[in-house]
Amino acid sequence: MSLLRFTFTKKKKKIYQNDDNDYFWLRFVPNKRARSPLETELDIFGIILYSALTFMAAVSMLVYLEECVYIYKHVPNNKKSVIIWVNGAAPVIATMSCLGMWIPRATMFTDMTSACYFAVVVFKFLILMVEEVGGDEAFLRRAGKHKLKISTGPCCCCCLCLPFVAITRRTLFLLKLGSFQFAVLKIVFTILSIVLYTNGTFDLSDLSIYGAAIWINPFVGILTIIALWPVAIMFMHLRVTLRSIKIIPKYAMYQLVLVLSQLQTAIINILALNGTIACSPPFSAPARGYMMSQQLLILEMFIITLVTRLLYRRQYDPLPQEEESDNTSLKPSD
Repeated sequence: MSLLRFTFTKKKKKIYQNDDNDYFWLRFVPNKRARSPLETELDIFGIILYSALTFMAAVSMLVYLEECVYIYKHVPNNKKSVIIWVNGAAPVIATMSCLGMWIPRATMFTDMTSACYFAVVVFKFLILMVEEVGGDEAFLRRAGKHKLKISTGPCCCCCLCLPFVAITRRTLFLLKLGSFQFAVLKIVFTILSIVLYTNGTFDLSDLSIYGAAIWINPFVGILTIIALWPVAIMFMHLRVTLRSIKIIPKYAMYQLVLVLSQLQTAIINILALNGTIACSPPFSAPARGYMMSQQLLILEMFIITLVTRLLYRRQYDPLPQEEESDNTSLKPSD
């Protein structure tokens, strides 16, 4: 009869059956934390899976470094840093997911690192669109005779009655501020979460009203929605002007990274905490959910890294003069 180590608890959680068809009220807690694959024996499939995913994460980072060298040599100075930041979203998330896969105890910290990096990417993508036009001054000259449509997602996509807004320096500043606040506050709340975690008061699985996570995470979600709104407004205004530099597929990749790294991970973690994802010794249900999330992210970010490289590897020539027909769809109707 195979022997499994279980930790007995006073509160009955779940029934497990042994080889003798006897039932025990037990809760499987492997040392109270998920064990690293280095601490367990992997079968042939596990060895191949972990090796392939680690190879994908390593290739993603190497492709990103090669792209950084290309950008440094061929891209104008005003665009170098923003393009490097935006290109690094998928490779950084893949690398952090690989670390979280091999070291499950560090999953919370690797997820926080990825989230902080992407918070900066949200702001940098907004700056990238402005810089592709030629900078703040060139954007104001081009867009001065047009108006912004603010009835866009994720905040006001249903509010079609909202008026068009004139494009001024103040408007541009507010758009930048809306995204910049997320880059700053996300890092602040991450540091706060780590401090509370070391004090034992921050637990992602604690969804009670007295837990810190139930207050911090929804507030960060609100900040995320507010930060995505200015980027969507700017994209809707410049999508025609920047169509020659493939801004639509670039924006699609940016949105895909957002959905996969934030929404997908949140859904899997919620299913694991609710017990929908069953435990599989030596991993508990939450640990298995985290593991599945990390493995999926590595594969997805690897593919996005390759696609992003094709989109950004081009000659960075100045945009042609604006045509009269550009952005005509954005003009308010009389």
